Amino acid sequence: MPTATLINGKEKASQLTEEIKNATSELKQKGIVPGLAVVIVGEDPASQVYVRNKKRTAEYCGFHSIQHTLDEDTSQEHVLNLIEKLNQDPLVHGILVQLPLPKHINENLITQSIIPKKDVDGFHYINIGQLTAGDLEHAFVPCTPAGCMLMIEDQTGKDLSGLNAVVVGRSNIVGKPMANLLLQANATVTICHSKTKNLNEVVKNADIVVAAAGRSEMIKGDWIKNGAIVIDVGINRVNVEEDGKITSKLTGDVDFQSASMVASAITPVPGGVGPMTIAMLMFNTLRAAKNN
Repeated sequence: MPTATLINGKEKASQLTEEIKNATSELKQKGIVPGLAVVIVGEDPASQVYVRNKKRTAEYCGFHSIQHTLDEDTSQEHVLNLIEKLNQDPLVHGILVQLPLPKHINENLITQSIIPKKDVDGFHYINIGQLTAGDLEHAFVPCTPAGCMLMIEDQTGKDLSGLNAVVVGRSNIVGKPMANLLLQANATVTICHSKTKNLNEVVKNADIVVAAAGRSEMIKGDWIKNGAIVIDVGINRVNVEEDGKITSKLTGDVDFQSASMVASAITPVPGGVGPMTIAMLMFNTLRAAKNN
């Protein structure tokens, strides 16, 4: 029997969304409606699902929700022109460009073209710089690490003094900002990646493990320290055979079955980090509207 507490991201995101909905209706009484514009280029199936969920949640919160769906072969210049219009639009407080973008579009150029005060994804260098410098009051924090941090704090409290945290993965979207947030909370932080030697031993030393490597069930239960908190950011679609049929299922970066035998608390996939990411996007958009 698993001994770990299941960290229910769906439930927590739902509570947070209700708070955002209430705060939005108060803001509307002052004549301000939070506006979120989402830009999606191409037909990536996972992106389509994310964008649908974001739009549905934004509408539920009472936001002014705009979606621009562009063809796969849309030119980079066209996307930049659209972002410039949204930057200037007073009804839009948050702009999100769904990644990944088609190969002919420079992702970095696009994310940096969104003005920092509307960059609710937290990818602009100014927001990254503020986060790195510890200025959380002004930075927009990327949504996935921000959601992970709330789930960790529910287990530990806000002060992580004396705790070792290991982040597996060094992406600009999750790994690096996650490490910065953990540092702000006084954890001792190690960032690991594909070039790390003896990864299992490094993970074994962690009181908090955040797995964001993008490899299905890479982290096994015997890598986990007894009583550790495990946050699984991975979403991998794998084919499995059940009753002679091949079906696809979602897995995390952690082998949930074995890890849940040793961890004190763990997030499931799906239903863990994913819903929190969308809730934090709404939180950032509400904040952008208030700042404006």
